[in-house]
Amino acid sequence: MPDVLQPDLRIAAALWDGAHDDTLICRQVRPETADVKTFVFSTAAPRLMRHAPGQFITLELDIEGKTINRCYTLSSSPTRPDTVAITVKRVPGGLASNWLHDNLQAGDSVRMLGPAGEFSCFMPAPQPLRKYLFLSAGSGITPLMSMSRALHDLALDADIAFVHSARTPDDIIFADELALMARNQARFRLGFVCERRGDQPAWAGFTGFLNQSVLHNVVPDFLDREIYTCGPAPYMAAVRSLLQQAGFDMARYHEESFSFETLMVATLVETLADIAAEGILVQRTSHAVHFTKTGDVVICDATQTILAAARAAGMRLPVSCTKGMCGTCKTKMLSGQVEMKHAGGIRQREIDQGWILPCCSKPLSEVTLER
Repeated sequence: MPDVLQPDLRIAAALWDGAHDDTLICRQVRPETADVKTFVFSTAAPRLMRHAPGQFITLELDIEGKTINRCYTLSSSPTRPDTVAITVKRVPGGLASNWLHDNLQAGDSVRMLGPAGEFSCFMPAPQPLRKYLFLSAGSGITPLMSMSRALHDLALDADIAFVHSARTPDDIIFADELALMARNQARFRLGFVCERRGDQPAWAGFTGFLNQSVLHNVVPDFLDREIYTCGPAPYMAAVRSLLQQAGFDMARYHEESFSFETLMVATLVETLADIAAEGILVQRTSHAVHFTKTGDVVICDATQTILAAARAAGMRLPVSCTKGMCGTCKTKMLSGQVEMKHAGGIRQREIDQGWILPCCSKPLSEVTLER
C-alpha cells in the first residue's frame, strides 16, 4: 500500500511572490525556551520561499476583532525554501506575542506582507572571504541565526564569530544548533554571555554582560571584522559604545532593531530639528490633512510626514515602524496627492487603489484620508 503521506517531490513548486502569496499556513509550533516559540509557515499551495537571510515579514493578526500588524524577522534560511519561520519571545503585556503563544496552532492561517529589510550579510551578495562578528541578545538572535544557517547550509566556510547574550543558560535560544554549527565549521567561533547562572550553578561560560574583555577572549581580532548586531535598544547602545571606545571602524557596523517607539521619537526629533533649522513653520508651504472618521484636520508642513504632523497635533494613529516597512499605518487616501517613499510596507496594487502609508508620505496638496 503506498504511503499517502509521502509528498510527490517531482512536483516543481513556483517561486514565492509576496504580492500574491500573502496567506501563510502555520505548519508547526516549536518551543525553544520557556518563553520563546518558533512558528513554521508555508504557503497554501507549494511555493519556494525566497528572501535574504536577515529580512523580516509583517504579520496581519486578527486579535479581539482588530487587525494588528507586527514585524518579525525570519529566523529560517532561504536555503531551506519550502518553509519560513519566525521565533517569537513572549513579552509581558505584549499584545501580539502573547496572542501568538496562546492561540496560533498548526493549521491556522495568517496574512502577511513582505519580505523586506536590508539587514543581511547577503546583500547585495554573500562575501565568504569577509570575517564576520554576529552580536545578539535575547530574541535579537533571529536575523543572525538566519544568516548563520544560510552560510552553514551553503558550506561557504565563512569566518564567523557568534557571541550571544541571554539572561540565563536556559534562556539561550538555538543553543544546540549553534553548537552543531561550531562543530561542523572550523572557522565558526561561539560564545555565550549570561547575566546569571539561573538553575545551572555549574555554568562554565561567561557570566555578567558583554564587555571588551569577553570580546578579546572570544574574538581577539574583532576590530578587523564586519559586525552585525541585533537586540534590545539598551544592548545595542552598549555595543556601539563598547566598539567606539575600542576604536572600531563604525562604517563596518550594521544593526537591526524593531524598537518602533524609539524610531518614532527619532523621526519626530528629526522633523522638529529641520523646522528649527529652516525657519518658522508658517513661512513654509503647508497643506491641510482631513481625517474623515475622526473629524480631525491637521496642518502639515510640506516637508513633514503626515504621521509626524498628526502626532504633533495630539492624534493617536496605529503605527509600528514609522519607516514605511511594516504597513501598520496603511490608510485609504480619498483625495489629494502625496510623495511617498516606503520601504516595502505596501504593495503596488494597493498604491494603485489609493492606499498610502502616512508614516512616509508628505503632502503635495490638500489631502483627505479615510481614518
